[in-house]
Amino acid sequence: MKKLSLLMLVLGLGVILIAGCSTTPKAVPDSSELADAPSWVLDGGGSIEGGSAAVGSARIGNAGMNFARTEALANARDELARQLSLKVKNMVKNFTQTTGIGDDETVDKVSSQVSKQVANQTLNGSKQKDTWISPSSNLYVLVVIDSSSLKNAIKNSVKTSFKNEQALWQQFQAKKGHDELDKEIEKEFGEFKNQ
Repeated sequence: MKKLSLLMLVLGLGVILIAGCSTTPKAVPDSSELADAPSWVLDGGGSIEGGSAAVGSARIGNAGMNFARTEALANARDELARQLSLKVKNMVKNFTQTTGIGDDETVDKVSSQVSKQVANQTLNGSKQKDTWISPSSNLYVLVVIDSSSLKNAIKNSVKTSFKNEQALWQQFQAKKGHDELDKEIEKEFGEFKNQ
């Protein structure tokens, strides 16, 4: 019985090894696709003197050039918004457990990561500065926001943030005052509630 089990195990491993060796290799992306791309495509827009830049892309399909351009502009503006203001929630969970003793000890390990990013920014003054079409009909668009628009966006963000902080502080102070009043009322009149 042991010999039969061992033979089945060896045959099973042999089949797995043969199957593993016969898989076709995954296709490697064609490096010539971006060979003639302008530098701003490869570096994500780079830095523009006094401003900010981002690149968006979209495939030119049956919907046409205007549809692809609108999609690429939206992608680039999303990236600009994330550069200016981004809220990130991130969670990493790790779990490790051992069972057994000595040679019979096993280790189970689980790790998971979740990230959520949200941007909410008004982009006044963002505009398309350049375009490039790749050999496989992908449209790349460079979108920039000039320094004065960038300064205004940052200034408004700071003002809004300040006002929100001030309002939150006032709400906190009001709640604190109500809580103190409730405690005093309870202390003064609490004995009447129990009768």
